[in-house]
Amino acid sequence: MGPMSPILADAARSVLVVVDVQPSFLNGIVEAERVLARTAFLVEMASLLEIPVLATEQYPSRMGGTHATLLPLLETARAPRLGKMTFSCAGCQAFDESLAAMRRDQVVLCGIETHICVTQTALMLLGSGHEVLVAGDAVSARTEMAHDLGAARMRQAGAAIAHSESVAYEWMVAADHPRFREALSVVKRYAS
Repeated sequence: MGPMSPILADAARSVLVVVDVQPSFLNGIVEAERVLARTAFLVEMASLLEIPVLATEQYPSRMGGTHATLLPLLETARAPRLGKMTFSCAGCQAFDESLAAMRRDQVVLCGIETHICVTQTALMLLGSGHEVLVAGDAVSARTEMAHDLGAARMRQAGAAIAHSESVAYEWMVAADHPRFREALSVVKRYAS
């Protein structure tokens, strides 16, 4: 698919990747609480709809692990937490091997920071032939400008920028999805 082809989140092809949602990085992020809540929403929806989840942690021995809010949700989703030193998730051996083992070619990204780790991951995944959706309300940076520039660059490269609810509803496709009622209660719980 070229950059002009429409990309819809596809439950049969998607992997949700949670990038570096660690308290040490969340401090100072624009609307950090929103990013944490929308990431939690996506992890819960992925888990409910049986979409695999991967989480990364940047230099966890120095920077600490994933935010405590997400830990039980990641556990329920059976999501591995992968430590990395590279800024991009792609190119990190543990990540690349985990993603390859899932045999899925579409990645939904959330986490921080938009213009650094999220952008580098998106560009490398696009370069290796993956479709990439970025949950625009579940990513952020220390400044709005950094976020906006990162999002624009990913969009120019062929990533789709979508709202986390758009992703969830695209995963379900229709109101007769067997998990729709449960999903709706998750949507309502996170509505703000």
